Amino acid sequence: AKTPRCLFHQDTAKMGRMHSNGKGVARSATPYRRRPPTWLKTTNDEVNTQICKLANKGMNPSQIGIVLRDSHGIGQIKNVTGSKLLRILKANGLAPKIPEDLFHLIKKAVAVRKHLEKCRKDRDAKFRLILIESRIHRLARYY
Repeated sequence: AKTPRCLFHQDTAKMGRMHSNGKGVARSATPYRRRPPTWLKTTNDEVNTQICKLANKGMNPSQIGIVLRDSHGIGQIKNVTGSKLLRILKANGLAPKIPEDLFHLIKKAVAVRKHLEKCRKDRDAKFRLILIESRIHRLARYY
């Protein structure tokens, strides 16, 4: 029997990527404790106002999470506030109109189409565009 790479992930089934051959097991492990660390003195209201300020500056949800993690020491927003980042944004009317993952896929498809206007014979780009658009349709079905 083949031994797993890591004891932490030994009972999880490996699921393949959508449009590639990879079956990677790399992932981050969230802390077991679900309450904020004792050294974190930031309150729920302070985090909410900080999130709203950053959203008003035009940052998308993942950028807000990175700023809060790196600059303010808030690893998991849900542990501090009790609700997730996107739900806080929706409650304040600041959530993006198009979900972030769908937006970036559309942006990528537009870039490939622009490239194909210049280089019509690029068959690999045509194939990749088909894959990107199939992911867009799959996500659109989800949302």
